[in-house]
Amino acid sequence: MKTKAQDFREIYRDHKALFSLMIALFLLSLALLITSLLTLNPSAAIVKTGYGDIGSFTGEDLTEMRTAGGYRDGSWVNMLAFPVLALIFGVVHNLVAVRFYKRRGESAAKAFILISMFIVIATFLVLFRLLGEG
Repeated sequence: MKTKAQDFREIYRDHKALFSLMIALFLLSLALLITSLLTLNPSAAIVKTGYGDIGSFTGEDLTEMRTAGGYRDGSWVNMLAFPVLALIFGVVHNLVAVRFYKRRGESAAKAFILISMFIVIATFLVLFRLLGEG
């Protein structure tokens, strides 16, 4: 039975494109981690923590839904979700990609890494949009 280190060595030795994508995902996630930690504003009592297009319900009937969506305020602690996401994307998704490689092959692992990279980019966009409104 091979260990994770042996799997990483095999990917490095035999599948340079997959290994390069894994490094790119790690670096992109590291950039998200650094950016999200640097933009935390613990001195602020309230920051923009989310956005919703649909407002709250005013009654029990769905037809009485208000459409007064927009940015939601919250505590800066809620913004710790972005560094946590960066750690999950950078570390856990690379480990899951190794498992995909072992079970489904190189193409499935590449697809998973590319999807993860797009999610990290989307997370960057959400973070910058929230920071721009705050």
